[in-house]
Amino acid sequence: MDYSVCAWCKANNQPGATICALCGAPLGAADVVSDSGWREAPKLRDLEEFRFANSVVQIEGSMVPVAEINLAQGDLVYFEHHAMLWKDANVRLGQLDTSRSGRRRVHGMPYFVTTATGPGRIAFSRDAPGELVVLPLHPGMEIDVREHAFLVASHQVAYSYVRIKGLANVLHGGNGMYLDRFVTSGEPGVLMLHGNGDVMERTLAQGERIQVEPGGLLYKDSSVQMNAVKLDGVKTSMFGGGLYLAELVGPGRVGIQSMYHHVGTE
Repeated sequence: MDYSVCAWCKANNQPGATICALCGAPLGAADVVSDSGWREAPKLRDLEEFRFANSVVQIEGSMVPVAEINLAQGDLVYFEHHAMLWKDANVRLGQLDTSRSGRRRVHGMPYFVTTATGPGRIAFSRDAPGELVVLPLHPGMEIDVREHAFLVASHQVAYSYVRIKGLANVLHGGNGMYLDRFVTSGEPGVLMLHGNGDVMERTLAQGERIQVEPGGLLYKDSSVQMNAVKLDGVKTSMFGGGLYLAELVGPGRVGIQSMYHHVGTE
């Protein structure tokens, strides 16, 4: 077995390396896979480092992990403004132009995406226990991520979002949910997510279907189709209603989280 090839992101590494230079995953560790095909996201080691562009990322902690980035001159990342933990005073902040962002709200306030430009250090975390998941994106890739799960992305990754009507966590009815959409064109980039609880990934075959409680969905490849399915025979409140599930159709990867931390939307 070639231990220089990362089992998580498939990147080639220098012989003798112990962690992947592209995603920080430990090298040489066997995949932990359930009987149904779900594999655990790699456990990133405390204080290990990996790189994107000319910048360096260091992972700190485990219960509520922190991504600390030493941004090189001119390197830029973007994030939801409440995901920033701290920064050096010389790191410049700005705002990403997200058209129609005023129609999307978090806790009753308008939704904004903030940018940070180096040089200097800046750190990010989420207000929930869980795992930090690193998804390197090669040119021409697209990943769809559930709302309020992305921690930070590099400037090579284009950002947009879509609303999926009819899907929401079972506790909140079928009022819809947002998916953040991340796309690369000619350059590779990196996307970091926060998954609540534990994170697991499964690769669906062509035409293979699974149904996921929408609060458990974390991300999917763009090749995976997602449809809202309503089960009318299952009550979710004393007033009736139906159970809404996300039906995912392969081929491609699907990531789920074992705990759902609700963030209020419109």
